[in-house]
Amino acid sequence: MSALQQSVYLGFVISIFAYMCGAWLKQKLGWAVLNPLLVSVVLVIGFLLVFHIDYNTYNSSASLISYLLTPATVCLAIPLYRQLELLKKHFAAVGVAIVSGVFTSAACIFAMSLVFKLEHETYISLLPKSITTAIGMGVSEEVGGMVTVTVVCIIITGIFGNIIGETIFKVFGIREPMAKGLALGTSAHAIGTAKALELGEVEGAMSSLSIAVAGLMTVVVVPLVAGLI
Repeated sequence: MSALQQSVYLGFVISIFAYMCGAWLKQKLGWAVLNPLLVSVVLVIGFLLVFHIDYNTYNSSASLISYLLTPATVCLAIPLYRQLELLKKHFAAVGVAIVSGVFTSAACIFAMSLVFKLEHETYISLLPKSITTAIGMGVSEEVGGMVTVTVVCIIITGIFGNIIGETIFKVFGIREPMAKGLALGTSAHAIGTAKALELGEVEGAMSSLSIAVAGLMTVVVVPLVAGLI
């Protein structure tokens, strides 16, 4: 095994560097498709293939990133706290928006599964696609889904939402900051929240709230609808 493969922080360094490259490209070119996370995934995969580094070696040396994920998510409470009065004022509207988002996601997966005649295991693996990875993995495992498929779908959903979110708002004339934040957080979890924070503090606060509430609601909803297919 080479010295490169033996490096304890190999995965951590590769991941951070790849993300920085993605962020630089996005800032330099301004293309929506150059999402830093998407670019970093492509760069990391390319690096591992070129230097013949197996996934387990990379994953074990990138565990520090997973460790930092929880405190980073908790930090999303800061913009929410700053907009607490706004939340209290529009509590009912916020609740309806998040509930609608969760049930719409479940309904779309159900309809798609019927149209494409997906098997039960695939159907339940897709149900948690719009919530944050930590919660989605647990939900998928609990109902007997394929956790790997769930994680991939969660990542794809987040990146896709991050890329097209702003365009969707322009097409449908959505200008209300709260509506933008709630839509991004409910449909595209943490990656969508990154875009919401770029749009503004109100958007970021509402999106942060949506991650937590939508995640908890999905934990309740998925077991109820898992037996439909």
